[in-house]
Amino acid sequence: MTSLWIVALAALAVAVVGLLQARRSARQLAQLTELYWQLKFDHGELKAKTDPAPPAASAPKATFVPLSQLKR
Repeated sequence: MTSLWIVALAALAVAVVGLLQARRSARQLAQLTELYWQLKFDHGELKAKTDPAPPAASAPKATFVPLSQLKR
């Protein structure tokens, strides 16, 4: 009968240790997820600051073409 109590107490101890380990892992995962998204956001901001702006398209030149030139 005593051996059953020892097994039950050992199983309880293992369960408590497993629960504590799972809670710690969940907390670490939440922290790593937060760090990942912060890093992704910072990278996007830095990339936006360092990428040169695309050159502005020049305005098309308005030229006069007489109709007599188009008929030829």
